[in-house]
Amino acid sequence: MTSVSLGDSYLEKAAARLKVLDILHGEHAYSDVMCEAKEVVAFALKGALPVRGVEPPKIHDVGPLILECRDRLPSQVRPDAGRIAEASRWLRKEREVSFYGEVDLIPTEEYGIEDAQRAVADALFVVGHARVVFASVREEGEPWGPSGRAREVPRRRAATSAAGSFEQ
Repeated sequence: MTSVSLGDSYLEKAAARLKVLDILHGEHAYSDVMCEAKEVVAFALKGALPVRGVEPPKIHDVGPLILECRDRLPSQVRPDAGRIAEASRWLRKEREVSFYGEVDLIPTEEYGIEDAQRAVADALFVVGHARVVFASVREEGEPWGPSGRAREVPRRRAATSAAGSFEQ
């Protein structure tokens, strides 16, 4: 398996979950839209980073890593790295509440159409940028060699100490 095949798999998962967002939104299941949008963003980012030679840590929010490794992103994605990181952070933060709730916070009562619309917009934005990352890798010929076969891109592993600080 290569970083591209794994990344493609993650991007497929993100695309499938985008369809689920429409169903949940249509059912007015806004707290569920929040949970699923977070998964869309996580799959899109964790699929895009490895094809650019960055191994994402196994945490929910890789937004800070997007900012840290912005220089590895295609030029058309770099200006939006801040918004991508913010979407990842916001959806990760909201996921716990929208999924589990609290004694004094019922998820189905807490989230409304505006929250769901923002979550869907963020998910679409991130997936769109992940697709640009994949397209740029294919255009640049990386990680394919001259033969057209996949080759591994040198990876940059996120520092363990830094990764721990990403999860909140």
